[in-house]
Amino acid sequence: MTAPLDPRLHAHRPDLADRRLQGRVEAERFVDGAPAHVFMPVADLRRRPSADAPLETQALYGERLRVFEETGEGWCWVQLDKDGYVGWVPTVTLMNGEPPAPTHRIAVRRTLVFPGPDIKRPPMHDLPLGARLHVKGEASDHNATYGLIAPFGAVVVQHMKPATSFETDFVAVAQGFLGVAYLWGGKSALGIDCSGLVQVALDACGILAPRDTDLQMALGEALSEGENPRRGDLVFWRGHVGIMMNETQLLHANAHHMMTAIEPLSEAVSRLEAKGAPVLSIRRLPEIRQG
Repeated sequence: MTAPLDPRLHAHRPDLADRRLQGRVEAERFVDGAPAHVFMPVADLRRRPSADAPLETQALYGERLRVFEETGEGWCWVQLDKDGYVGWVPTVTLMNGEPPAPTHRIAVRRTLVFPGPDIKRPPMHDLPLGARLHVKGEASDHNATYGLIAPFGAVVVQHMKPATSFETDFVAVAQGFLGVAYLWGGKSALGIDCSGLVQVALDACGILAPRDTDLQMALGEALSEGENPRRGDLVFWRGHVGIMMNETQLLHANAHHMMTAIEPLSEAVSRLEAKGAPVLSIRRLPEIRQG
């Protein structure tokens, strides 16, 4: 018997499904998804079309997706292109059509978008680490040089890197989120969760990672029994993941500290074992080399 398709990663409901799944699932009708992209700093993707529904994940500015349904109440049922996640996002956060080809990515935890090349003008909004954008030119004032982004806005150039230029130390990227509030489903400096931290940090290194911990457990290779962890290893519990800073210290976004924090691995293991959650696996990723 064929296993059912994971609804997190396949757009199908009894009444509606992605046409690419026709013949694999049953639905009243199948549709082609319409291309769109995120036009706000982050777009909350929720389990149901309601502002009080659980937050599943977030899509970042410039992220591509496909829209399968738009309601009259301001919600779209979508699938994200990057990690395949399915859910409901507010229509106001999206723009129809493909985004302009990204030339740059935001390389700092958070930056501001000014209406023009002038840091004294009130910012329009912010952009998170990992946001992709199209820079159509540069301009300078006596304070800074700015990338002029499509369709409008200006970002200081030192907060951007070329879209094809990546980091080489994802642990250092993750460490940049120290003190950020814990937010289930979050993926930005305004709130982040454990698997979101891993996904965002690896993305900064050009590595595509799944969104949830059970899916991330397929990354890398499991350590042999008795093998000591080292910097960059991922430690998995049921529903939780952390990143080793070194052989003894764990970096993780967690609901105990309610923020991204560093603590001894032994303390995290003891606390979670007391709650009936032993370590499931410690996994080592391939060495990251760029350029």
